[in-house]
Amino acid sequence: MASLAWVIGLGFLLGIQHATDPDHVLAVATIASREPRWRSGVLVGILWGLGHALTLTVVGGTIVLLSLTVPPAVALSLELAVAVMLVGLGLVRLAWCFRGVRRVHPEHARTAHEHGHRHAFHSHVHTHDGVAHRHPHLHPAGWLLAALGAVGVGRALRSVAIGVVHGLAGSAVPGLLILATIQNPVWAVAYLAVFGAGTMAGMMAIAAVLVLPFAISARRFAGINHVLSVGTGLLALAVGCFLVYRIGFVERLLTG
Repeated sequence: MASLAWVIGLGFLLGIQHATDPDHVLAVATIASREPRWRSGVLVGILWGLGHALTLTVVGGTIVLLSLTVPPAVALSLELAVAVMLVGLGLVRLAWCFRGVRRVHPEHARTAHEHGHRHAFHSHVHTHDGVAHRHPHLHPAGWLLAALGAVGVGRALRSVAIGVVHGLAGSAVPGLLILATIQNPVWAVAYLAVFGAGTMAGMMAIAAVLVLPFAISARRFAGINHVLSVGTGLLALAVGCFLVYRIGFVERLLTG
């Protein structure tokens, strides 16, 4: 039991540390910086962490349980995909800044009646062809509906997809390390799941900090907000290009 608690605690702490990797922070920053609402930016970080955790657990767990070996070329290719994605995110961010595009937020999802700030599971009586019956359903909390409405379905899915790509790139290394240190495969998979949860928690905290200056400056200091946005795009582009060069040419993925 003590050993299992040690594995869980270590996995969660290392997951939080993993969230601070520069490519992770920059990827989330380029998306969260477009959110003028603090709560929406935090949700972007949570969605990224969700995609990362799911992929890391499923792919890494498969590697552990089946005792698979990930070829170095495959691992480098996945890292290159992250680098190319960073370049794309940087370019898109800069394009939005210099074209002056301002995102019009869709109306928040609303219900015909209020349930305060709590989740509510209930049913309404209604009739079809003279037959009265109920359809049980769940009304999410108001804060969740507001955040999802502000982010939008498209951007929410993109945040999860970006997390999935990072999870794929990171699944090989943790999987191989676990095989060398944890003998019980069930514990190894549990480690991956907790590691992913720690990464999700860490990215939520990082996004909460990153989006704060953008949320503050979005409505009051447009010039500062523009400078911050351009800086975020340039940094993501520069780091992405550096990673492409390092992986493709220094580590010779593209040259041999």
